[in-house]
Amino acid sequence: MPRGVVGSTSREERPQQTDGAGASRPILPTVVSDDRQTPKARADVLAGMNLPQSHRADLFRSLHTPARPLALVTVWDVSSALAAQDAGAPAIATTSAGVAWSQGVPDGDRLDRARAVSVLAAIASAVDVPVSADIEGGYPDSTGDVTETVRAVIEAGAVGINIEDGSRSPDELSRRIAVARRVADEMGVGLFVNARCDVYLTGAVAPAQRLEETVRRAAAYVEAGADGIFVPGVVDAETIAALAGAVQVPLNVMVGPGALDVAGLGRLGVARASLGSSVAQAAATTVRDATAELLVTGTYDSLTGALDYGYVDGLLTRASSSQTRRGATIDA
Repeated sequence: MPRGVVGSTSREERPQQTDGAGASRPILPTVVSDDRQTPKARADVLAGMNLPQSHRADLFRSLHTPARPLALVTVWDVSSALAAQDAGAPAIATTSAGVAWSQGVPDGDRLDRARAVSVLAAIASAVDVPVSADIEGGYPDSTGDVTETVRAVIEAGAVGINIEDGSRSPDELSRRIAVARRVADEMGVGLFVNARCDVYLTGAVAPAQRLEETVRRAAAYVEAGADGIFVPGVVDAETIAALAGAVQVPLNVMVGPGALDVAGLGRLGVARASLGSSVAQAAATTVRDATAELLVTGTYDSLTGALDYGYVDGLLTRASSSQTRRGATIDA
């Protein structure tokens, strides 16, 4: 499905289609390209659709296209998620680092599944746009099984996951991807499984071998059931283009200051650009800088331009009212 503007027909008025089992369901709105529409205008339409989870999953999958790459902001709590949605994000993702930090835990597979899922559930219940969850290595049980994590993430409302190899072997991540694919299929949700390949980020092999090793791992992850490949740590255009040409599913890269802009990445074949933990880092920077200014100079200029109290509180008020009407509550 191309990205752009969707019609304003209400959910009750939308035409119905029959699936293979004979069940009736609303036809997903056609999204057409219209550069006159701001990202916020498009997101406002999406936010009003109140789509079932299976349709949000279809919508999220459709947003991965080099023609207009999915620019994905990462959040760590309800207020950051609502601010991102209100700014026009057509979808959001959690940052495992930001979520871990908000829970008083360092990043890197140190957060437990229960707390990660609790934060995710609060975010997914508060927003209307599709949500993808960064589940690090999958928060496995003592046997290495990620079945319960994937089931819990889907039950929390997510329609996508990031799952990473890190220091694990490619074979181990392939096994976990296959489990995620099986669980999602059993639950009837088209979960977008984004496999993160950390060859460049960790320097797993010599520089001359990194492209070949990344492509080799990507092929294995796709074979296991991955829908997308995430390669953080790649910044030069030549390597990104080579990866996009070699990877047969949507390519995701991490972006930040100094990286190519989203449109430029799309021209190289990138379908998704993620901010990683940088927004959470920026929030921590604001706290540190405001504190330092207050203590050193007794002034407050670093807070100039901050969002108004009424705006932030209003985001939560509206979300709480919306979720109450739909029978849900925001717990975190």
